[in-house]
Amino acid sequence: MHVVGRPLRILFYAPFKPLGHAHPSGDLATATGLFDYLTRRGHQVLPASEFRCRWVYGRPWIWPQLLAERKRVVRRFADRQVDLWLTYHTYYKAPDMLGSSMAAKLAIPYVIFQGIYSTKRKRQAKTLPGFLLNRRVLCAAQHVFTNKKVDFGNLLRLLPASRISYVTPGIDPEDFCFDAQARHELRRQWNVGDESVVLAAAMFRPDVKTQSLMWVIRACGELCRQGHRLQLVIAGDGQEKPRLQQLASERLAERARFVGKIPRRELYRFYSAADVFAFPGFNESLGMVFLEAQSCGLPVVAFATGGIPEVVQDGTTGLLVPLNAFERFCGAVARLLGQPDLRRQMGEAARLYVREAHDLNENYRGVEATLRRVVRSF
Repeated sequence: MHVVGRPLRILFYAPFKPLGHAHPSGDLATATGLFDYLTRRGHQVLPASEFRCRWVYGRPWIWPQLLAERKRVVRRFADRQVDLWLTYHTYYKAPDMLGSSMAAKLAIPYVIFQGIYSTKRKRQAKTLPGFLLNRRVLCAAQHVFTNKKVDFGNLLRLLPASRISYVTPGIDPEDFCFDAQARHELRRQWNVGDESVVLAAAMFRPDVKTQSLMWVIRACGELCRQGHRLQLVIAGDGQEKPRLQQLASERLAERARFVGKIPRRELYRFYSAADVFAFPGFNESLGMVFLEAQSCGLPVVAFATGGIPEVVQDGTTGLLVPLNAFERFCGAVARLLGQPDLRRQMGEAARLYVREAHDLNENYRGVEATLRRVVRSF
């Protein structure tokens, strides 16, 4: 894939979690997808810095490092004839403390992808400094992109509509295709026979990710108690693993399998081996795993909250239930397990849906065009 017109030289910065970070997440996947897309289009995308701004305003002992990093960035790129600074993800917890000032010093436009403006953060002393710093950063940007509709609405309270764009979230569907051979190999390895496989995937952090995994374990345990024949496969790793394994042992015994942390490039094999992707998504802002699973032909069961309805079509590519509705969550999983034809129908609809609506190779074309316009008009 080649760019039409002069390639741009773009400084790319992710203040919350730099590219190549050891802990995978949807946030990191989106940043990597954007970086790779622009690179494939022929632009020269240069990582500007790996300095993390997470809670930087509450950690004064690293401010000297921040000042030193600002000087280093200016020295490194002052003579490189760059066109644009592009920051991925700035919000109250990790406001971009480099981008706007560095762009000003380098005399280039400053653009943000995934800028978040949440006014409730100004109501607490702990988060007020981050809110104020982030608001200042957003106001300094020539343009702000967001892939969440709620964030688009919030940004309209701060910036004119001409400086904001909503971008439909996406993945590269070619990275997540159904693999019949992988399905056969993994199911034979797991010795599941003709039983249904429910898959969940997340890092085992002591937060809502673990809360969601515990919910899935309890739900599958309840379904087994009701007589459903299934096996639960959980992909991921982290410090909460002992607690999750203990709960799985109590609720599912040998019907739960932990397969460890799977590289994102290998996840398609595990999606292919499953029959249902179940992950409630407590406080899930978006959830790239839902797009990945659907791209491989898996129907989804999750909550109808946060950004999940933006990437899952309830009743068509999956089943969404109200927040904390345990019985309805169990019922949705049971419905898909008990109706193979419905499962296959939704899985095929999910595969097509991702390719039609959530292919980043199509959705990011507008981003690229806007970046060119910003550079021309600066």
